[in-house]
Amino acid sequence: MSRNKYGRHTPAFILLFLAKEPAYGSLLLNKMEEELPFNLIDGPSLYRSLQDLEKEGAVESYWDTSEPGPAKKWYRINPKGMEKLEEFRQDIEMRKKNLEYFLNAFRKL
Repeated sequence: MSRNKYGRHTPAFILLFLAKEPAYGSLLLNKMEEELPFNLIDGPSLYRSLQDLEKEGAVESYWDTSEPGPAKKWYRINPKGMEKLEEFRQDIEMRKKNLEYFLNAFRKL
C-alpha cells in the first residue's frame, strides 16, 4: 500500500462504499459524510482518489445521461478493486491491533 497525499485510507473507504453499490462522486461523498463517524474526506481528495483508483484499474466509470441536467460520472468496483479492498482490510486489521495495544498499555499507566 502506498501512502498518498489525501489520506492513507481514503481509497479503502471509497472501495468499501462502491462494493455496496455504484455511485457518482457527490453521492459517494454524501454517503461518507452520513455514515463515517469521523469523516476527513473532502471533495477534492475524493475525486483525486477516484481518479487514481480508475488509473490503477480498481474501479470503472461510465456516464449516465438518462436524467435531466448534467451527465453524471458513475463509478463501480471491479475484481481488481475487490482484491485491493482485501489488502486494505488486512492493513487496517494490523493497524487496529497496534492501536489496541497502545490503548491497553496507556490504560495501565
